[in-house]
Amino acid sequence: MRTGTTSALSPDTARLIIDNMATAVLFFDGALRVRAVNSAAESLLATSANRLQGLDVTRVFLSADYWISVLRWALETRRPFMEREVELLRPGPEEVAVDCTVTPLNEPDDGLLVELRQVDSHRRVSRDEVMLSQFETAQAMVRGLAHEIRNPLGGLRGAAQLLDRELRDAALREYTGVIIGEADRLQKLLDRLLGPRTVPHKQDINVHEIADRVCRLVKAECTEGVSFSCDYDPSIPEIKADPDLLIQAMLNIARNAVQAVGKEGQISLRTRVQRQVNIGGHLHRLVVRMDIIDNGPGIDPDMLEKVFYPMVSGRPDGSGLGLSIAQSLIQQHGGVVQCISRPGETVMSILLPLENGE
Repeated sequence: MRTGTTSALSPDTARLIIDNMATAVLFFDGALRVRAVNSAAESLLATSANRLQGLDVTRVFLSADYWISVLRWALETRRPFMEREVELLRPGPEEVAVDCTVTPLNEPDDGLLVELRQVDSHRRVSRDEVMLSQFETAQAMVRGLAHEIRNPLGGLRGAAQLLDRELRDAALREYTGVIIGEADRLQKLLDRLLGPRTVPHKQDINVHEIADRVCRLVKAECTEGVSFSCDYDPSIPEIKADPDLLIQAMLNIARNAVQAVGKEGQISLRTRVQRQVNIGGHLHRLVVRMDIIDNGPGIDPDMLEKVFYPMVSGRPDGSGLGLSIAQSLIQQHGGVVQCISRPGETVMSILLPLENGE
């Protein structure tokens, strides 16, 4: 490289650098309308760049008064503004804290550069890592217990069958029938506890085809009072996954959503791409996020950290296996299932790394 000379970055190179930043970046013009955003801003605001383009600041941020005053002050004084741990309201059940930096550009008409860095992301990463560790420990314990129960259960069933053949009294044979039937029921429960025993057979799949199939299957099981909607990001490429296992995981989550809304409610399927996501201690540059959203009563905060544990259910009649199995299936793909919930909105998110983005 020659010294004493400088070269400006091309617009395409600059755009690539900004797009791969973990910090959310928004450009506002002098009229406080959005002119450009990067991918991190799309993820932080849960809105696509196409929808944000041209929006007035009052339609970008829910707490509009604060942002109007900040941006106008920076625009008029031509001085940068910085504030730490600003509460950012956004669509969905989760508020986040961000460090905010507003920088005026060269001329007033050039507008402003707004940078937002989520400061509670490390807390979420830590919580997810603890949750996955506890989930794996609980799952190992349950699997061990299931194996210990299987052998004596088989002996009980075999003894009941032998006794059934010796009995001549039909009334007594009813009791052996009950023993055999309950043994079979417990065997099915053990099989579900042990989960899938096959290694995922990954292939290139379209996540929207998987989501559509799950939507059709669940619709067939619902009452007419439950409505479905889809909000897909068409730019998501194919990913490598086992379609059967992914369908099973999504079905378990979607059926939980149906049970949450009851006879009337709204269920939405949404897909997005997220950047710089930490899963189980590994930072992935790109992941696919598949959200299943319901407008049911929400999950009790005391249960929220436990919903993926085996045999833990928020419903009196629940087995506590559906979400546990879904988590296990997604983990086999190097991903994770996350949950955020409040009354009126629960979001179950499947995060799957894009192989070419790890």
